[in-house]
Parts: sequence; structure tokens; C-alpha cells
Amino acid sequence: MSRSATRTVPILAVAAVLSVGAAAPPTVTRPPVKQPVAAGYGGAVASVDADASAAGIEVLRKGGNAVDAAVATAAALGVTEPYSAGIGGGGYFVYYDARSRTVHTIDGRETAPLSADEHLFVEDGRPIPFAEGMTSGRGVGVPGTPATWETALDAWGSKPLPRLLEPASRLAREGFRVDATFRAQTASNEARFRDFPASADLFLPGGRLPAVGSVFTNPDLARTYDELGRKGIGALYRGPLARDVVNTVRTPPVRDGATRIVRSGDLTARDLAAYRTERRRPTKVSYRGLDVYGIAPSSSSGGTSVGEALNILEGTDLSAASPAGYLHRYVEASRIAFADRGRWVGDPAFEDVPVRALLSQRYADSRACLIRDDAVLSSPLAPGDPRRPAPCAVAGRAAPTTYEGENTTHLTVADRWGNVVAYTLTIESTGGSGITVPGRGFLLNNELTDFSFTPADPSVHDPNLPGPGKRPRSSISPTIVLDRHDRPVLALGSPGGATIITTVLQTLTGVVDRGLPLGEAIAAPRASQRNQTTTELEPALWNSPLRGELEALGHGFRQSPEIGAATGVQRLPDGRWLAAAEPVRRGGGSAMVVRPAR
Repeated sequence: MSRSATRTVPILAVAAVLSVGAAAPPTVTRPPVKQPVAAGYGGAVASVDADASAAGIEVLRKGGNAVDAAVATAAALGVTEPYSAGIGGGGYFVYYDARSRTVHTIDGRETAPLSADEHLFVEDGRPIPFAEGMTSGRGVGVPGTPATWETALDAWGSKPLPRLLEPASRLAREGFRVDATFRAQTASNEARFRDFPASADLFLPGGRLPAVGSVFTNPDLARTYDELGRKGIGALYRGPLARDVVNTVRTPPVRDGATRIVRSGDLTARDLAAYRTERRRPTKVSYRGLDVYGIAPSSSSGGTSVGEALNILEGTDLSAASPAGYLHRYVEASRIAFADRGRWVGDPAFEDVPVRALLSQRYADSRACLIRDDAVLSSPLAPGDPRRPAPCAVAGRAAPTTYEGENTTHLTVADRWGNVVAYTLTIESTGGSGITVPGRGFLLNNELTDFSFTPADPSVHDPNLPGPGKRPRSSISPTIVLDRHDRPVLALGSPGGATIITTVLQTLTGVVDRGLPLGEAIAAPRASQRNQTTTELEPALWNSPLRGELEALGHGFRQSPEIGAATGVQRLPDGRWLAAAEPVRRGGGSAMVVRPAR
């Protein structure tokens, strides 16, 4: 077994080895029990994974604040959810400061190499196949996750980085138990992983898929975390670790005999050294007397799209609408927001993004008048012009929504002082690029495939083409909601590519308009419309009479097994924190509080 190998040890085998007196393989204590909802005092954490949530709770119990716990939870997710997140990726961090009652954001999105141009994914005048961009060095952007942790801790943290990485390092070294979701995600990547020796050694130990219930360790990642703890986050951007990342991107380590086309990337040491997070003003809209804060472009369309859709819905009493009437209005508002997103949102360092105009109630009203109760808008719908809003007007030609990968992870944290974090982090596709940095224990992202390879319609301006140092557009939507006294009401977010926006929007309106408890709003069956000819429905809606009612209006649908996987926290009237996660999607999430009772 190579140094980068990860061991999986069936639990029954542990007892067998011990019985004959041999050296014991790694074991883990019984993992925390997953529960989708928890309420109590002292702080709360919600994530997709029980071990990761427990890492955050451990930090809160030891006096850490929400930012400290968010970093510890994120680091643990890099161990247990390596196909969704890790230090090889990026994300967006939204923070509520209870002392000042203000919301702040960090843009930790990956960036393209400085050598990139709009033809990054074009060869011989044609876009390369998406799969060849996804599994390649070409799709790897400069990681932003480690720099995000550093920025957040420098600004608002209270504990040193080495202490916050300890739970994740311990988890990587001692192992966690493989569940059905981890095995299924490994299986879906098996062919890719087999073509990269470091990935095969790590995720297919002994050449096999890890068994459900076995103990999975990642000693290389433990060593990498320990190195970051000793040397600081800068170690990933300069020095031996940075060189390993660059070499892996520029010369992907493909096994002999592999037939897969794996293109090299052009990432350099200069690109890594030049990376910076951005502190940006959050988006803000008022909805039903609440203030909804999100992440603004660089290239996230989450805050602008959720905000515009809420503004469109502001004029409709969704609490009084029938279930079909509610879904109709929600779907149409999503359709309009995505039409405008495709035309106007990109990296503002390269594009003129009219954020204020997109989020104005005047513009939303000019678009809301397109919605009728007895008919359906057709897609692709043309965008409007937020700079010159006119009632029911469109501006330019419609363009279809481009593809966006659907895997990511989200965590939400609150502490005993009332600080709150909503943090979504990603390596893009499930398994990212499929390429593990040899000896380092983490996968590299394929985030640059979030760029449009070519314009969806050559006659329509596309703000999301690649460029030097540019951030690709994202749908990540970490959201914090405050009351009229600037106190937190709830915070949430989700993975799911472009469905993140609709998941957050539907969950928010479920709580605010339909009166659902947060846990029920997260669990509710979902629909997702993204300016496409059909709307995605989860099975519970697909098999519901509501589908027939909506089809009678002209809606078209296609079925999706699941949409998103949200987590959130909510401040209850009695002062407790409620943490909520998925009960079923992606194997169910994990909600925890520091103390269930005082």
C-alpha cells in the first residue's frame, strides 16, 4: 500500500484481528447518531454529516464562536464528504456579527489561471466535451477554501487554526464509518478514480469499493491538516504543498494504459501565490418585514437571484394561495430570476453587473407583471433590463441556462452569543476533477467547468465566459434572515448546483409564507425551475394531484430523484436555537445543539 493509501477496515474484521493478538487496525468510536432536527442552548450546528457536526459542537463546547465552529466543521467535511468539499475547492461564507448586528461575507470562489482566456475550453473552434473538462487539469481553479478559513478567523475567530483543525485531523487519522451515500458516491466515480493512482489508492483501497460499515481513514489528509496547522494557510499557496498542487494540475498523474483523455491545466505557482479572497457587501432585500442577506457577485448569482425572486413574490399573498397557486407563483418567479441571471451575472471584475438594479423592487415589479394565474411563461424566457425597467418588457434574446454541476455541501452554525454562519463550500462535481494530489489526501476541484465553454447563444452576451483570474459564476446561496431589530431569525443554504437557488427560495417561502417549521420546510418535496422548458419535480410532487393542477395551467415537468440538501438554524422565541437538516436526502443530515436543556 502506498503512502497515500487509505485503509478501510470492516468492523467485524477488527474483532477478528484483535482476537489473534495482531496489531489492531484503526477503529472508531460509535459515530454520533444522525438526527434531522435538534433544539437547545449554547449554540447549534447543522451539516450533512454527524461527525462533522460533532466537530463543530466540540469547538462550541470549548468556548469557540460560530466562525471557529464553522471552520472546524468544514475541515471535518473535507474528511467525511471529500467528494463535495475540501481544501482543493472554494466557497462562500456569510457571517452575522451579534455585537454589531451586521452581516459580512467572504468570497472564496476559485479563480482561473492568469493565462486563461475565453477559449479555455475550445479547441479547433469547438468546445471540448464536458467530460474532458471535468476530469482534467484544465478544469481546476485556484482553491479558495483554505484562504476563506484564514480570512474568517483573522476577522472574527477566537481560536487558533491548529486547534480548530484537530477534530478533522483526528477524524482523518482514526477514521469514520462508511455509509451507503459515501459508498454510492465512490461507486459513481470508480471509473474515474481508477485512472489516477493516487485517487485509486485513496478511495479504492485494495482495488475495491469501501464497504458500508467499514472504517475509512485518510492519514495523508491528517498530515496535510497538521502541516497547515503548523505553517499556516499560506502553506497551500506557497512552498512544497503549493508545488504539489501545481504539478498535479499541469501533469495529471494518470495510470499507465488509461484510455481517458486527460488534458493538463495551466495553473502556476504565480496563480496560487496571487490568490485572494474578497470581502464583499452582502445582497439585501426586504421580504414580509424581514431583511434577507445573501452573497453578492463576484460570480455568485445566489444572492441576486434569490433576492429578485423574493421581490417578485412580495406582491402576492402566498400564505393565502392554494398549494397549486403557491407552487405556480414560486416556479414563475424562479423562471424570471434565472432569465435575468443568465444575462447579467458574472464576475464584476470583468462584467458590469447591475446588482442594485437587479435587487430593486421597481425592477421586480416590472417583471412580476409577466406572471398570470391562468397561464405559464415559456422558456427560455428573455431577460429584462434592470437599468431601464419597463412594465412587462423584455430586453434582447432569450438564451438557455447553461449546465452547472450539482454537488457541494453546506453548513450552518450559531453560537451562544448569537453569532451565525451560513457557509457553502464545494469542489464542483461529485468527486471534483477526480484527481487526488499524491501524498496529500485531497481531491482537486473542477470548478472552471462552471464557466460557459462557449456562449449558449452567440447572439446573446454571455457574462460567464472564462478569463484571466476570473471567478466562474456560481449558484451558491448561503442566506441569513434578520428581523426588523437586526436580530437573526434563520440562516440556511444548500448544495445542488443551480438548484441551490430554488431550494433556498422554496425553503424560505415555506417558512415565511406557508408557516412551516424550518425542519418541515427543509423536508418538503421540491420543485426547481431554471428558465427551462420543463420544471424538475421530486417524486412526492410528481405523484401528487398538484402536478395535474399545474399541468392544466400549461406547466411541463420532468422527474428528479432529489433536489438539494439544505441545512439551517433558527432562533426560537424562547431563546433556544433550532438546528435542522435533511431527514432523507443524501442519506440525511445531522443537526446538533450544545445543550438540549439549560
